[in-house]
Order: sequence, then C-alpha cells, then structure tokens
Amino acid sequence: MFRMHRLGAWMLIAAAIAFGPSAATAQLSEAAAWSTQVRNQYRVATNITYLTANNWEAKLDVYTPQEGPGPHPTVLYFHGGGWTGGSKESSVLTFLPYLEMGWAVVNVEYRLARVSLAPAAVEDCLCALRWVIRNATDYGFDTDKIVLTGNSAGGHLALTTGMIPASEGLDRQCPGNETLKVAAIVNWYGITDVAELIDGANQRAYAVTWLGSMPSRKEIAERVSPLKYVRAGLPPVLTIHGDADPTVPYTQATRLHDALAKAGIRQELVTVPAGKHGGFSRSEMTRIYSRIQEFLRGAGLTRVQSSAVR
Repeated sequence: MFRMHRLGAWMLIAAAIAFGPSAATAQLSEAAAWSTQVRNQYRVATNITYLTANNWEAKLDVYTPQEGPGPHPTVLYFHGGGWTGGSKESSVLTFLPYLEMGWAVVNVEYRLARVSLAPAAVEDCLCALRWVIRNATDYGFDTDKIVLTGNSAGGHLALTTGMIPASEGLDRQCPGNETLKVAAIVNWYGITDVAELIDGANQRAYAVTWLGSMPSRKEIAERVSPLKYVRAGLPPVLTIHGDADPTVPYTQATRLHDALAKAGIRQELVTVPAGKHGGFSRSEMTRIYSRIQEFLRGAGLTRVQSSAVR
C-alpha cells in the first residue's frame, strides 16, 4: 500500500496533468515511474459494460487494492466535458489521490449528447451506482463507504447520482430493489441549476447542446438540476469552486451551499479566490485535497493508518 507521505506528490501530478497541461511536462517522468507501482498495488479491470441503452454500451473501469480482500471505501468518478465531450480515459490521473489512500475507484463513462440528450447521462450514472452496489461482493466495495465525485459536468452527475430520489424514476434503465445510497459527495465546480444555463444571461452552449430543441427542455433541465432535490437526509456534500469561473457560474455553488445549510445537511464550500474552471495552482490543489481528507475523515470514511503518516 502506498504511504500517505506520497499523497502530496500525487496531488501535484494530478493537478499538473489533469488540470494544467502546461505544467504537465515536468511531472511526466515522475508520473511514469509511479504508474508501475499503481499497477503492482491495484487490480485493474477495464471497459466493463454496466448498461446498454440506445444500442450503446456504457462502460466503467475498476481499480481495487491488491492488499486485503476488502471491503474497501469506494469512489465513483464521473468525468467532465459539459455532457458533450470528455472520456473516462482522459481523467485517470484526477483520482490518483484516492488510489494513494487505498480506496477502490470506479471510473465511469456515460452517454454524451451526441449519443443521447438529457437526461441520459443522469440515468447512466444512477445505473453505474446500482452496478457498484450489486457487484460489491465480487469487487470488494464497501457499500457503506461510497463517495461520488467528478469535475464540472461530472460534478453535476455526482450530485444528481447522490441526490435524486427513486421516486423520480430516473433509474428505470436498470430496474432493481437496491437502495441507491451514498456516504458523501465531492463536487468540483459542478452545475447545480441546469435550467439557468439554457436561456438568459447565463446561457452556456454546452447546456443548450445537451438539452437540444426538445419542447420539454425546460422541464427536463429542472428535473436534472441538483438544487431541485435539496432536502433533509442527504449525504454530506463538499463543493470546490473558483469564484471567477467563466464556465459554471460561482453562484451555482453558493446557491447549493446555502440550500444545503438551510436543510441541515453537513456541507462545505471550498472557494478558490480568482479561480477559473479548474486549472488551480499546486498550492491550491494541495489545500483542496487537505480539505477533502478532513471532510472524509469527519464523515468516518478514511482508512488512513497511523503508521502510514510519515
């Protein structure tokens, strides 16, 4: 198992490569050196089909620790790209800190707008969670310690997957009796009010593309907006957002923060001063991951051993 004193190095690599391409070159040799150890410490199963919808196979990758049979705390990661682009393969380095902590990781792909318009991506991610719960014994997932995370559109999908109740029927692509419950959500500058982005001053092209020209697009936008589902009993939510984000308005984070607080949900908003849409500095990434660890520890979700902190 990797030692916790290496977590800082993983943070820098993840920040440099996943968030800042210009800084990535200096870290490539270090990342390559560590990749061998990742393979040695983890069992990796790629491109597992968890759902077939619209004749399209939705797939995910699973990383499970070699050490011990589990069950392991598990994070589901959803990539960004405005529901119109991105891939699970391009986001691997983003969740390295969770591998460093000894967690299992499930890296999820979902239907993009070119395959299916909204709410398809939301449906898929709920089905990915159901797949994890159904296959927990085979892969050593701890269903009491499932955390959802993602960036941008992936942050939105982490929120919807953890907040949408069964009564909405958005899991009908994969019917089952499992309760789709998670322990926490870590939201990186995710969209919380989709309807705000399809018309008016805050209109964004990616949101318009995802909803298309469907007559019911406003209704669907509201149906897939996390703010609609704020209520008592939700899992803890940590949100990271730059206050100068030009892609997802910072007010989407503050509105969620205020609504969760009013509902009595354990939540935290980590603001990056002058931060844009990701691309945060190394010092900010280190600060953010420190807050994430504290947040998970406070929720009883970390499995850090005292001998590992050196």
